[in-house]
Amino acid sequence: MKLAIHHRPGSFSDRWIAHCKQENIDYKIVNCFDNDIIDQIEDCDALMWHHHHGKYKDVLAAKKVLFALEHTGIKVFPDFKTAWHFDDKVAQKYLLEAIDAPLVPSYVFYDKAEAIKWANQTTYPKVFKLKGGAGSANVKLVRTKSECIKLINKAFGTGFKQFDGKAYFLDTIKKYKSGTKSFQQVAKSFGRMLTSTEYAKNSPPERGYVYFQDFIPDNDSDIRIIIVGSKAFGLKRMVRKNDFRASGSGTIKYSVEEIDDKCVEIAFQVNKKIKSQSIAFDFVFDQTNKPLIVEISYAYSTSAYDKCEGYWTEDFQFHKGSFTPQVWMAENIIKNKG
Repeated sequence: MKLAIHHRPGSFSDRWIAHCKQENIDYKIVNCFDNDIIDQIEDCDALMWHHHHGKYKDVLAAKKVLFALEHTGIKVFPDFKTAWHFDDKVAQKYLLEAIDAPLVPSYVFYDKAEAIKWANQTTYPKVFKLKGGAGSANVKLVRTKSECIKLINKAFGTGFKQFDGKAYFLDTIKKYKSGTKSFQQVAKSFGRMLTSTEYAKNSPPERGYVYFQDFIPDNDSDIRIIIVGSKAFGLKRMVRKNDFRASGSGTIKYSVEEIDDKCVEIAFQVNKKIKSQSIAFDFVFDQTNKPLIVEISYAYSTSAYDKCEGYWTEDFQFHKGSFTPQVWMAENIIKNKG
């Protein structure tokens, strides 16, 4: 078994490479942006690429390369079932509704008149989201009908920038005051108001659709459960001060006692239908204490989960101790080579 690994420092590939070296697994580093990438991996059995939603070249190339190779029988990570809906909240809505997963009620419109008709009839508040973005980027609480219609008009007019430098700067200041960001990060975010990200500069505005979710009140946190293969782990992310968003807050609780077992159970059940190699579920709770899925993602911060106290297996037994999910990813690719 020989692995091809596209390496991006700071990504899953750091740990994939370390694991291959430690276990004497045959591997080679490849550049998936090379024109001859298909030829480069002719002597390999699998390709692993932790592609990033905020890297413009990754967005352009990753799914095309990975899914093309999957047609040939080469094992890939992430594969089609794992990644086709990555960083696309609208795609996730359709997927989760199709398999009858407990999704926060969600609404998408491709027609302005239909969207405004809905806005005039629905209740508030609602949560507005663009289909892409992580860490609560491109997420706004819509408190009134007039705010909602203003967003709809923009969605079917000039559209929304892929990156809002001002909002990013103000959010970083909040995190600095709460102790989760440094002054250097504040300075860097100020620079982002003047010079946008590579991804945003190369991407057109988001327009032609509008997406909302119900606002689920009285949640001071969300629960993230990640499944890799037959194992699950999780943490609690606290809501930002004077805000409703937990993703990207930087305030995390790792104690297993903080994790509701129902979230683990639902995550395992839903992924039996999705069949993802790696999947993160973000849960909030409705007023009957029922867990609801907000969104999903195959990828997540590499180091943020190192402090987790252990992991669950499919029999819901908790195994206390340290672990490396990126090692599980490589092991599963090798184990499932046939």
